Amino acid sequence: MMRAALALARRSLGRTWPNPAVGCVIVRDGRVIGRGRTRDGGRPHAETDALASARESVAGATVYVTLEPCAHHGKTPPCADALIAAGVTRVVSALEDPDPRVKGQGHSRLKAAGIAVEIGEGAAEAAEINAGFFLRVREGRPLFHLKLASSLDGRIATASGESKWITGDAARADGHRLRSIHDAILVGAGTVAADDPELTCRLPGLEAYSPDRIVLDSTGAISETSKLATTARATPVLLFHAGAPPARTALLRKKGISVIEVPARGEARVDVVAAARELGGLGYSNVLIEGGGQIAAAFLRAGLVDRISSYRAGLVLGEDSRSAVGPLALTGLDFAPRFKLVSSRAVGADTLETWYRRA
Repeated sequence: MMRAALALARRSLGRTWPNPAVGCVIVRDGRVIGRGRTRDGGRPHAETDALASARESVAGATVYVTLEPCAHHGKTPPCADALIAAGVTRVVSALEDPDPRVKGQGHSRLKAAGIAVEIGEGAAEAAEINAGFFLRVREGRPLFHLKLASSLDGRIATASGESKWITGDAARADGHRLRSIHDAILVGAGTVAADDPELTCRLPGLEAYSPDRIVLDSTGAISETSKLATTARATPVLLFHAGAPPARTALLRKKGISVIEVPARGEARVDVVAAARELGGLGYSNVLIEGGGQIAAAFLRAGLVDRISSYRAGLVLGEDSRSAVGPLALTGLDFAPRFKLVSSRAVGADTLETWYRRA
């Protein structure tokens, strides 16, 4: 039953921020009588959704939920109170919620009402699902997931800039799957100027779940006729700059772009640490970094890359081609960002390797 709740939680990834993605299953006499997940935009919460789905009384039922039921009054009443009022007798919770507004209070409230509470079933997978939310609560920034699509020797384009396409159709489709489970996708001004990307999810059936688009553009040079600028009112675009002229920022705001100024760091580039803090404050938990080499290097230098999904194609482009990661200015191997391999699988003719940052 907890596995079913975890599957429901995964279905909500990329859709619930600033809230965590949670799944809930209600069981009585061995039958599932209600199920739910955190809905788009973070409301209703999974427990409320599951209670609403039940077609019979849940009195005496057991609730399986992937995160501690909330105990605070926000835009909705506490889920712990809803479970108490419904008359459930047992709650199996995967994890305690690290949010200071909850953090053990939901479980305590349930116990005080005489409900049996068990904690820990499915904890590892539940923590994996909400790793970004937990990181934002602890450190005030999102989890950053770097996506690379490169040749065997780590190159993303020829010397002339030709990059379409290094990886095949299956890998590109899987990249759109990654987009659909993230709150936002981030690129630099160079990628926007070179590729004029839409940065949307174009998998059939998932078009409505495109993430917000984030551009790091120190001077606000993005073209007002770019695909991002012309679609900003349909799918949000945030632009971080480091002192762009007021006339430029005013023009971009008129296009519907949210313009945010942060300090500059090195060659007048946007300070990625400051941008990360701003994104955390806005409620983003999971951000996918897609380009290009300079942006990848900036986040790696700052120690902000938590995960890497590397799609590798079976071709070699050589030293004169463009690297997937720009200069890191390392003074020795001890200072190199290190990651551990979590999984590797074939995606069409290409290989997808998933790496997590070493603790």
